[in-house]
Amino acid sequence: MAINKLALIRYRTIDKCLRNRYRKWTLEDLIEKVSEALYDYEGIESGVSKRTIQADIQLMRSDKLGYNAPIIVQDRKYYAYEDPNFSINHTKITDTDLDKMSEIVSVLRQMNGFDYFDDMTDIIARLENSLRKTTDKSDNYIQLEGNVLVKGIQHITPLYQAIRKKLPLLITYRSFKAKDARASVYHPYLLKEYRNRWFLICKPQKGTALITLALDRIIDFMEMNPKDFVPYTGVGFDRYFEDTIGVTKDIKSRAQKVILWVNKYNVPYVLTKPIHHSQQVIKEEEGGTIIRLDVTLNFELERELLGFGECIKVLGPKKLQQTIAKRLKQAAGSYMQPQP
Repeated sequence: MAINKLALIRYRTIDKCLRNRYRKWTLEDLIEKVSEALYDYEGIESGVSKRTIQADIQLMRSDKLGYNAPIIVQDRKYYAYEDPNFSINHTKITDTDLDKMSEIVSVLRQMNGFDYFDDMTDIIARLENSLRKTTDKSDNYIQLEGNVLVKGIQHITPLYQAIRKKLPLLITYRSFKAKDARASVYHPYLLKEYRNRWFLICKPQKGTALITLALDRIIDFMEMNPKDFVPYTGVGFDRYFEDTIGVTKDIKSRAQKVILWVNKYNVPYVLTKPIHHSQQVIKEEEGGTIIRLDVTLNFELERELLGFGECIKVLGPKKLQQTIAKRLKQAAGSYMQPQP
């Protein structure tokens, strides 16, 4: 059962009152204290009804929230805890709660790079140890796509913190095309994942355009003076990458109308797992279906289309059609050469 914020304030206020053994608490007293708490924390002036407090007490007594509060009525008037040491803040974690947390952690552990999840796993292990003498390890029933061999994932957490704290970074980086690494200052804005690779969207100190750095090409980095940080003032990144497949995007890039023919055997796959959220069906034919995407032209789009091989044909724009045709021809040509 989910607990909203107001209900939690009421439960905690009632608990605080009943833990005070130096005063006897009538229902009217509890209503008064809860009303004061709601006003202090949330500015609610209407108070709380007698019926609501009675329902809260019944719920606290039950197992629905795991409280099982031993609330009794003395002299048919005064509410108190039968156990003077009881508090809902001391409620033990149940096996059901533990199972739920363990399931969540088993999923989060598969999200490579964030060491917070490793810390959480340790916490869960300690909780399990306190509740059970022996812990039976169960199999995972969900498996996320991941690649533990990907380089650079150790940078995710410190880069994430640098973005949050708005810290410029001196990054030593070696691109695929460069022979040697170079150190430059960058202002980090966003971490973005694409196909199990992580990228940092940032702005170089000497420049105005956003660039993308692959984390597996980052050699090292160090934090610089936060006073020198240049904040990002462009459109939100959800909008910035809205018309983009992957992470390669120039600020001047604009979405183009990409027309594709998909053969009839792959149409169900493409329709149930769209290449991009802008995908729409233009025309259905006997041998296949024509679809449209509104996306920027980049390397990731080319790679996605090449992955379909002969199952997809680019009808437009002409530039993209020629690029894909050329790359497919080169690929086919490599199989015509003698084996090394």
